[in-house]
Amino acid sequence: MFTGLIREMAKVVSFKNNFLTLKAKYNPKIGDSIAINGACLTVVKTTSGTFTVELSPESQKILAMENYKNEVHMEPAMMMGDRFEGHIVQGHVDCLGTVKSIKQNGNSTDFYISLPSEYAKFIIPKGSVTIDGVSLTVNEVMDDSFRLTIIPHTVKNTLFKNYKTGTKVNLETDMFARYIYNMFKPNSKKDSGLSWNDVDKIMANY
Repeated sequence: MFTGLIREMAKVVSFKNNFLTLKAKYNPKIGDSIAINGACLTVVKTTSGTFTVELSPESQKILAMENYKNEVHMEPAMMMGDRFEGHIVQGHVDCLGTVKSIKQNGNSTDFYISLPSEYAKFIIPKGSVTIDGVSLTVNEVMDDSFRLTIIPHTVKNTLFKNYKTGTKVNLETDMFARYIYNMFKPNSKKDSGLSWNDVDKIMANY
């Protein structure tokens, strides 16, 4: 489990034969789970100042591999008793999102991210989403995309500074949105199911 708060920008040393070697201040142990650009990976080798994770062909097929170069987002798995500051992130990338457009908005930057239609139902206004491992708040939801408002500090200290229109990103939707949807999804064509407004009304009663 992760929080979506990037602890360090790790440097890519090499990526050969499915093995990604990174240089970082953080020193994991073999077998540790660590999120690299939001994907939970296992440490399989360590040396002085570097560690290596292995990516299966399935992972490489799902992930935005073009972002696994130069530097990457890194977050170690949470430990019992750690401070919880972001949101619950599993490190299981649902799909690839695409940067649709980037617009300056006063002292912040709006990033519009498009995503496959089958995952759009899990994107909730003012809900959480993880982009390349970064926990963010959804400010606006459209039919096939959503808007994120990013402050300068986040842009400067993450891969967001490199994103351009057309950039692919690892996207993990909110775990609770997925669970709630599956709990209340229609069981038949006659059952229309619950809308997010219905869910809000139910939650307001507790």
